[in-house]
Amino acid sequence: MYGRESIVLQRDVNVVQIPDGSPTVLPQGHVVTLFQSLGGNFTVTTERGYMVRIAGADADAIGKEPPSLSHLEPGEDAETVEKNAWEVMKTIFDPEIPVNIVDLGLVYHCKVKALPEGGHAVDVTMTLTAPGCGMGPILQHDVELAVKNLPGVAAVNVEVVFDPPWSRDMMSEIAKLQLGMI
Repeated sequence: MYGRESIVLQRDVNVVQIPDGSPTVLPQGHVVTLFQSLGGNFTVTTERGYMVRIAGADADAIGKEPPSLSHLEPGEDAETVEKNAWEVMKTIFDPEIPVNIVDLGLVYHCKVKALPEGGHAVDVTMTLTAPGCGMGPILQHDVELAVKNLPGVAAVNVEVVFDPPWSRDMMSEIAKLQLGMI
């Protein structure tokens, strides 16, 4: 969802600067303009023209609701955990591109393995659109957190790789259509 809604921050809020990934705090009363609201996070521009991301957990600071995961499959077996892992990764968006990381082709694979002590370990291998992307650690953390919070998940490992390098050919047809590439 895109918007150009001006919003007065209702409280101090931790944000991440785009594109370098630097954390900072915007004070209560600061006016931001909503640029993008996708996947539960919010991309806004500040009064000084900086673009920052507000996490879905801080949605109340801009008068919005936090994201819901009610669309996930019930169950904790390996197949359901893997399906739900892919679904939650589809809720993670590059803050500058209105396409989720799965359709962008950034997630190379997701493997689920039962653990002897119970629960499952989930291993995700992903890449970035560019090796020097400052948002890389943020996106990696988003994936770790989203998958870790799924029922039946006891451990998560997200590895960022650059071989093979990402290219536009890795994007889904849906992503290419969304970005006007076809």
